[in-house]
Amino acid sequence: MTTEHHAIRLPARDAKGHKGTFGAVAIVGGCAHNANNEHNPDDGVRMIGGPALAALAALRTGAGLAKLVMPEPVLNAGLIIAPSATGISLKTGEDQRIIAHLAAQTLDRLLPDVRALVVGPGLGVGDAEQALSLRAVQQEETPVVIDADALNNLAQVPELWRDFRAQAILTPHPGEYARLADSLNIAINCGADPESAAAELARRLGCVVVLKGARTFVSDGQQLWSHEGDNPVLATGGSGDVLAGIIGGLLAQHYRAPLVAGSRSIPSQGMGGLGLLDAACAGVTIHARAAAAWCAAHGQRTVTGGMLATDLLDLIPGVVESMRVRA
Repeated sequence: MTTEHHAIRLPARDAKGHKGTFGAVAIVGGCAHNANNEHNPDDGVRMIGGPALAALAALRTGAGLAKLVMPEPVLNAGLIIAPSATGISLKTGEDQRIIAHLAAQTLDRLLPDVRALVVGPGLGVGDAEQALSLRAVQQEETPVVIDADALNNLAQVPELWRDFRAQAILTPHPGEYARLADSLNIAINCGADPESAAAELARRLGCVVVLKGARTFVSDGQQLWSHEGDNPVLATGGSGDVLAGIIGGLLAQHYRAPLVAGSRSIPSQGMGGLGLLDAACAGVTIHARAAAAWCAAHGQRTVTGGMLATDLLDLIPGVVESMRVRA
């Protein structure tokens, strides 16, 4: 495994482009569980903001369209937070839980119309949520960011590696990593050795891993990259949803699938696009620089707290523009 520092540059934006030019991202998430279930008190929890934050982050990164795919009872609330997105409802039963087979059908119909998929923000854990998460990594056509509860659902799938075929970026925090590692019999403690942990998980599933923490490590199993410099203001609810949306927005605009020669995948970097590893590294960089810009605007090099995830959104376009290739 090699450790490399990526000098990340983004392609110039097409001055003659339109919404379709810059791609559509679908964000699958949100939770509308019925309250006061005596068998499971946690059913009273609703999660709405996560997918909306991811949709706004994808748009701020430059994606042409964002599609919020949420349980029907909370979809309108998500669209109030992210009115620039369009909404696609996941049908629910009387208990307001997603209906598994209908959800899988919705995802299948959606995939041909988007260039990137983000699954997991605020999704919750259950049979239907697991079916959605599994379907996302079984398909091979659309690059996917697997975040938050999608990771927790996949950790419950026996022999996950057998079903994992997608061009995927996983974005676990240490707790989500630990659940996946236990499921896959990976004995590496990410607190003690985050570099090896990220690389081994990437190798085991054939994906790119963004292992989040005070210092974030990105690996495809062969190369390892990390963003130097921690920033405690990012330790706030919703920050990870923004990161997932940023990466999804980059994939929608710039991803180019690998060329395949025989049984060996060849990254198509010469085609003017970004591979999964570069998209992940660029996303982490944009996220971190936006947080640094917020700190600078508040007159300090570092701020111990007080930033909201929404504060990052308006800072993303400036960071993205600063990373573009100049003609």
